[in-house]
Amino acid sequence: MTQPSTQPIRCRWVNEDPLYIRYHDEEWGVPVHDDRKWFELLTLEGAQAGLSWYTVLKKRDRYREVMDGFDPAWVAEYDAGKIETLMQDAGIIRNRMKLESTVKNAKAFLRVQKEFGSFDAYIWTFVSGKPVIGHRVRHEDVPAKTEISDRLSKDLKKRGFGFVGSTICYALMQASGMVDDHLTDCFRSDCEASVNPSTSEN
Repeated sequence: MTQPSTQPIRCRWVNEDPLYIRYHDEEWGVPVHDDRKWFELLTLEGAQAGLSWYTVLKKRDRYREVMDGFDPAWVAEYDAGKIETLMQDAGIIRNRMKLESTVKNAKAFLRVQKEFGSFDAYIWTFVSGKPVIGHRVRHEDVPAKTEISDRLSKDLKKRGFGFVGSTICYALMQASGMVDDHLTDCFRSDCEASVNPSTSEN
């Protein structure tokens, strides 16, 4: 007699790599309120363009090493020589346009921080400070973009950010918990209940 599986039900996009499982179980969809984490997500979601998130996730640790822990103040000072060094590093996505955009984004990020006090205070206004619960039953029900991601993309572009198309912005919203798109049968559905934003640091 076959024993029932003891594995929890997860979203269909997760593969069997423990790295990916851990990311799904512990990070994806959990509300982000730390500016350093926001800049990391902006950078990595932009690096994902044309690739899979799994590919980028496997390189995340190396990105953290070579990009000063995703400190936007440091990244904003990167010059052409630093870009050339990064272009030689096989541990990250070696795309010159994406790397140059990351420096431009760091400068734009700092401007947003100055205007709003934090990037976190700025970006959460697009969902009125509370995660949008998708209530998606099937993987096919999850959209690639929404009206909110369209507005976020337009505003980010206006503020000087690059690689922030609507599809990238929606992936950012999903990853950061602005949207909870865990399927309704996933054991991580309703992620925002697992954290208390008031205890998070900006």
